[in-house]
Amino acid sequence: MSTDRGPRRLRRLDRSALVAASLTALSLTASGCVVVHGEREVLPGATEDEAAEALAEFTSAYNRADKSYDSSLDADHVTGPLAAIDEARLKAGHVNNPGGNPNHAPLEFSDVRYTIPKKAGWPRWFLADAKANRGGDARWLLVFTRDGSADRWEVSYLTLVAPGKVPQFKKDKDGWAEALPVESAEFAMNVADVSKNYVTYLAEGGDGFATGTHTSAWRQQREKNKERPGLVTQYIDEPLTGGDYAPVALRTADGGALVFFTTHHYEKQTAAAGTSVPTPNADVEALTTGEIKQSLTMEFVSNQVALDPKKGSGSQEVTVLGRIQGLTSAKGE
Repeated sequence: MSTDRGPRRLRRLDRSALVAASLTALSLTASGCVVVHGEREVLPGATEDEAAEALAEFTSAYNRADKSYDSSLDADHVTGPLAAIDEARLKAGHVNNPGGNPNHAPLEFSDVRYTIPKKAGWPRWFLADAKANRGGDARWLLVFTRDGSADRWEVSYLTLVAPGKVPQFKKDKDGWAEALPVESAEFAMNVADVSKNYVTYLAEGGDGFATGTHTSAWRQQREKNKERPGLVTQYIDEPLTGGDYAPVALRTADGGALVFFTTHHYEKQTAAAGTSVPTPNADVEALTTGEIKQSLTMEFVSNQVALDPKKGSGSQEVTVLGRIQGLTSAKGE
């Protein structure tokens, strides 16, 4: 089972290589040739006006795609885990409602706060934190990213967090935030290892993650569903960290890190002899290949946001604040 699946991955990786190559320029001066490494300059990812424009463009494209159940209408505005989840959602919607979404209501954002980090090189990214006209009082966290100045901003991560749970961020005198390297020993958990450690926790339990809806409660629910009369459910979890699925992190005001990361999950239901797998809902059926006889294997992509405390500062457990998971495919056998 590949851990690097999802739409537009190869396109983004190839594009990254081209952008990186183009950012090294030669400048002729009176003293001769000087190599200027533009990719090493620490710059803000965007201005606030550019961030607001990116959010408006994303929202417009998302609403067009949702209304028509046509993933081509927002394909250039999503990437990474959100692209995988969104494309599958729209595909299932189109299969079941080829004329479009009969329940479409435009997504609208308000009370938007932008956190824009300074960093060297590409990709550059920023965070939009907003309220929406759905999801109750939850804050919507959207990570926008792009690989070069000529590229369109795309949303890679989209998670919902309970009100009051979004942390304060460390900012410099000009109001710019700090993007963190994924390899760092200053946090309770290395940012690069959060995805791997999370799937290990889901499978085995143990320390490292605080109790909550997306940790201990999820494990308990799985344990409850593992064996039921006539039906066995198996779970396989994998980290997803390459290319468009790479984690990103911001430094919080208390010295910790807010980490966005992706995981990959499989859930296989197998019916006992003489029984059958429960009939899935219409959206699952729309994404299912093969005939469901004795088993159904469902594949999911999940994106999470978590607080990773600074090493030595109080509790050393990572707290998962929010998670959005989407079915991307299924197979009947």
